[in-house]
Amino acid sequence: MNILPQDRQVAVISALVEGCSIRTTERLTETHRDTVMRLGAKIGRGCDALHDLMFRDLQVAQLQFDELWAYIGKKQKRVRRADDGTKGDCYTFLALDSLNKAIISYRSGKRDGDTTMAFVQDVRDRTLGTPMISSDAFPGYEPAVLAIFGDEGCHYGQVVKSYVGEPPINAARRYSPGTVVRVAKYNVTGFMPVFLTSTSHIERANLSIRMASRRFTRLTNGYSKKIENHRAAVALFVAHYNLCRVHETLRMTPAMALGLTDRPWSIAELIQVAVGMLENADRPN
Repeated sequence: MNILPQDRQVAVISALVEGCSIRTTERLTETHRDTVMRLGAKIGRGCDALHDLMFRDLQVAQLQFDELWAYIGKKQKRVRRADDGTKGDCYTFLALDSLNKAIISYRSGKRDGDTTMAFVQDVRDRTLGTPMISSDAFPGYEPAVLAIFGDEGCHYGQVVKSYVGEPPINAARRYSPGTVVRVAKYNVTGFMPVFLTSTSHIERANLSIRMASRRFTRLTNGYSKKIENHRAAVALFVAHYNLCRVHETLRMTPAMALGLTDRPWSIAELIQVAVGMLENADRPN
């Protein structure tokens, strides 16, 4: 069996987490694109298992929720009845610790009640106490938060933005909303302070994802063809963001700010631990 050398694996993963496409990574590292895709998917699955094990029992004061759009295989308007249910629009739900800048939870799927409920349940399973939660006005959040956290399990507020008009008829029209004319903040449950009700940090984190993960870059052909590969790419980004990348504001990684590690991880260490997680999962009990 031909195994990719460790230094080549580090080079491939380093390119992927810096926003390079599969073919760009192929050219930079002189590694065939099929090998690049298989390695990225494998390390991504390991990173997902690592996140599931590591990011638990967290005392988080403030959380912000948001969703990030992408698509699987084809745009939604081109989806046909014969296609499987994963094709078309795909939203990645994210929960960000706005103080420690850590991504606490993530879930990719359709923008519906089932995905929202699973996402909020995952947040509850990973956090302790009664966090303060902010989100936009997506209708799925309120029933999910109330059902899972209850009336006394969190302090929850929403940011509701009102828009008017549209951008000029050009390429920007497809990705730019109308002009914001009003921003209202509402307390949904608990005692959520108005001045802390915000989605600014999670919206900035969305930009980081679009810059560092090619799957989310608009107007390219770097989109995922399979939902499994998309989820692996999200997990890889989150692990690198939380464990390896020093945040400019914190001067440390988000995992260090949470007290989960005492130093930034290297790419080589991330690969080693991710592979170890997969090997442990495959071993019989």
